[in-house]
Amino acid sequence: MDRRNFLIGGVAGTAALAAPAVASAQQTFNWKMTNSYGPGSPFYVTGPGSPTHFCELVKTMSGGRLNIQHFAAGELIPAFEGFDAVSAGTVEMNASNSYFWAGKVPAAQFFTTVPFGLNFQGHTAWIYHGGGLALWEELYTPFNLVPMPLGNTGVQMTGWFRKPIEKVEDFKGLKMRIPGLAGKVYAKLGVDVKLLPGGEIFPALERGVIDAAEFVGPFQDRRLGLQKAAKYYYTTGWHEPNNVTELIVNKAAWDSLPADLKEIVRSAAAACVVTSHTWCEATNSDALDELVAKEGVTAGPLPGPVVDKLREVTNQTLTDLANSNPKIKKVYDSFTAFKAKHDKWAGVSEAVYQDQIRV
Repeated sequence: MDRRNFLIGGVAGTAALAAPAVASAQQTFNWKMTNSYGPGSPFYVTGPGSPTHFCELVKTMSGGRLNIQHFAAGELIPAFEGFDAVSAGTVEMNASNSYFWAGKVPAAQFFTTVPFGLNFQGHTAWIYHGGGLALWEELYTPFNLVPMPLGNTGVQMTGWFRKPIEKVEDFKGLKMRIPGLAGKVYAKLGVDVKLLPGGEIFPALERGVIDAAEFVGPFQDRRLGLQKAAKYYYTTGWHEPNNVTELIVNKAAWDSLPADLKEIVRSAAAACVVTSHTWCEATNSDALDELVAKEGVTAGPLPGPVVDKLREVTNQTLTDLANSNPKIKKVYDSFTAFKAKHDKWAGVSEAVYQDQIRV
């Protein structure tokens, strides 16, 4: 074979080898995403940075090559069955919060929020740059899941109470809707902890099935009508200094995507983390003002001694959890080490600034 024919043959052979990859890169994917929150829920379903916004971003960014059909809670599966559905490959994606899977993966709770833990900046930094995401992925590998952040509410409100909390003893015997690690803390103080989907909170609070409830913040809480069932609204936010929305993807489905679509999914999810958080920051102030001025709500921080006791019990609860399970301890150690570093920086940056602008 002369040099010219060899080159022609080589180019043709290379083209033939490359053809399947080119075809794969142009393949169209049609997926389903389920959700733990009900139809129309701001932030969790609709609005800037929401899961439906994410689906729109992915479709646009991919030129229609990855189309994701979104189903709110109850439209395809019940609210808290997304983890199993994605793990089994029944659907490709689910949007929720990782602390809802505490019964399956106890350490997963740390990726939603930690009481008296990191704020939005710190928690997001730990996930993306402090090893948090790698640990999250490691925990979910046995379940055939790929996790990533999808949104963040920022600091949340302590919640709604039918009676005022004036001392620690007032928690004893309360029936309260509260998920995650904070629920374990409250339980140690005598609270009867309940886990309810968002859509069930108001009727339970109104009928007295529960005495108190935590959901998100002023905008979302007002939409649920919680101010009509309870008037004491505590602002401390000790239990959720930030709150991460979780996106999980079925591992086999994820592996079927070409590299560019994987990057589009990750980039769209990261964009929604920022967009959703800033939307919450933009809407909560007016909503809180209206709750107080027009709805007769009493809003303010928990008494100092109550917060001190909550902090004490939180520290003991987290230590006990870490010592009970090596997987939890691995995540706990990573989180606390990063928090120590971030607290030092925040103490000379954000904290100083906030002191300077405080009127």
